[in-house]
Amino acid sequence: MHYKKALLWMILNLVAMTGSVRADQLHVLAAGSLREVIGEIEHRYQVQTGVEVRADFGPSGVLRERIANGEKADLFASADMGHPLKLAADGLAMRVDMFTRNALCAFATPKVELTSGNFLDRLLDPAVRLGTSTPRADPAGDYTWLMFHRADGVHPGAFSILDQKAQKLVGGAPQNNASGKDPVVEALTVGTVHVMIGYCSGRQRMLRQLPDISVVQIPNEIAARPEYGLAVLKGANPHANDLALYILSLRGNNSL
Repeated sequence: MHYKKALLWMILNLVAMTGSVRADQLHVLAAGSLREVIGEIEHRYQVQTGVEVRADFGPSGVLRERIANGEKADLFASADMGHPLKLAADGLAMRVDMFTRNALCAFATPKVELTSGNFLDRLLDPAVRLGTSTPRADPAGDYTWLMFHRADGVHPGAFSILDQKAQKLVGGAPQNNASGKDPVVEALTVGTVHVMIGYCSGRQRMLRQLPDISVVQIPNEIAARPEYGLAVLKGANPHANDLALYILSLRGNNSL
């Protein structure tokens, strides 16, 4: 599924329909996997509506904590449902809905020769170094650990091996990265990891930086199914609710 194309289509349709909204600013906190989509529409949206969008990106769990600690925002687009629902339970979100899905892929260096057919065998190989996101801080990590549990049902003992060997590169404590590069790209380049589990929607961004990387779909029997939650936050600009309702109205489209 073309997640980036689908999300961009949703918002560009919104731009065409909301030319009369007042000129002010929307503050959106969004999962890092939505960066390309929101980045592409920010300029178009402001030109068409006069409404400026200021978007901040990061691991969804970290963003939820920022909201819980008092940061003002209008919309929260999370890579899972749990973090938006937690805000609602705490009285910090007025509504929460699932608005799109994603999938996990493995990004592997050529030497691994990873395929969907040999996927689990290669990940369990002691010589293959595995990178992941951080559970609880970043939903990609939670989805990955769900994959590890499912792998244990196919290959008993797999969870323990994968849990121990996984290097948490995204969503944890800030790391000193002198090169300034994406930490995942850096790790794959220097060989700190040979395989990174991440969202399939990041395929093009990864291939632009590492053209030789292999992008492998995770086998269905162990794959997780990421669901993204959209929260309208307490005290939000009224236009934030209009944006959320429009996105939800497109949920039945087959491309989502």
